[in-house]
Amino acid sequence: MLTDLLLRNFRCFDECRVKLHPEMTVFTGRNAQGKTSLMEAVCVLLRLQSPRTSNRAEVIRLGAKTMLIEGTLGEKKLRCAQSATIRRLAIDGSVCGRSAEYLSHSGRVVWMDHRDMNLLRGSAEHRRRYLDFAASQMFPEYLKALRGYDRALRGRNHVLKRDAVIPWRQADAFAKVMDEFAQVIIARRSELVGMLQPHVSRLHGELSGGSEQALLNYAPSLAEGSLHDRLNELREDEQRNRQTAAGPHRDDLTLMLNDLDATSYASEGQQRSLALALKIAQAHALEHAAGTPPLLLLDDVFGELDAHRRRSLLRLLPAGTQKVITTTNLDWAQGDVMTGQVYEVEAAKVQLVE
Repeated sequence: MLTDLLLRNFRCFDECRVKLHPEMTVFTGRNAQGKTSLMEAVCVLLRLQSPRTSNRAEVIRLGAKTMLIEGTLGEKKLRCAQSATIRRLAIDGSVCGRSAEYLSHSGRVVWMDHRDMNLLRGSAEHRRRYLDFAASQMFPEYLKALRGYDRALRGRNHVLKRDAVIPWRQADAFAKVMDEFAQVIIARRSELVGMLQPHVSRLHGELSGGSEQALLNYAPSLAEGSLHDRLNELREDEQRNRQTAAGPHRDDLTLMLNDLDATSYASEGQQRSLALALKIAQAHALEHAAGTPPLLLLDDVFGELDAHRRRSLLRLLPAGTQKVITTTNLDWAQGDVMTGQVYEVEAAKVQLVE
């Protein structure tokens, strides 16, 4: 459990300290007051990444040069400080030289917000991010492979676009580097989808109250063999389009309801239930991998759900899940039993509601 949180120069906050309830902590208030930034800080502290931006400078308060986040997770004191270019990490006062060392001691997280509908309505990129965020928390080698692959991919695409005549020897050198990382990514994504499938099928049925069968299918652009060899076969395409034509960056996750493509044929209600099922399944998969439930971060989700889906969501989460919730109002909670504490957030000031 994350028991406390300290922010300095993070987003709109000069300094903020809050205690987190072991079951549920709710931040309520008008839009653009800092609620989501508090939840984002939890994600950065525990996973060293923001679901809102990949630019480190964006999370630093305007006019400041560095930001700091601290928190107590179980018996450990976590500390993340960073400027636009440098990050310093520590656990119980001991400096961590590598992010992998820090992440091995931090907690696991599931983030939910209104953008989760993009899992059904958006491009394949949204579904790859869903897989990557879970896999990077479950498999120690995954994040290293993903970062290595992305660096090599950027280098190869630069080579493909740079000159009128493509220097294929350089492109092939990058392809060999990508191949090793790609094998790890593909194997772990496939394993993850296999773990998610039974949860998604069960959860969607519970959330929808129907008899629909929800199925996931991992669709890698490289089904088998060497990525290096496959790219050699696709040289004409790459010559024409000037970009890498195959690899994990082109993978997808197909979502089916009763053998129909859910992204095209499902109703809005069916899509919402399936999006929720995917995120709750992620929580169960992370619990299975770690032995403890992840911290659940829900950004203004409950106001968009009807009473049935809201209560089903809370009921279907792994037992003992700690939840941090943001909301513009508590009208949706009328009649629901809420165990926890509520903070009101106004102009980057946080006050406990008695």
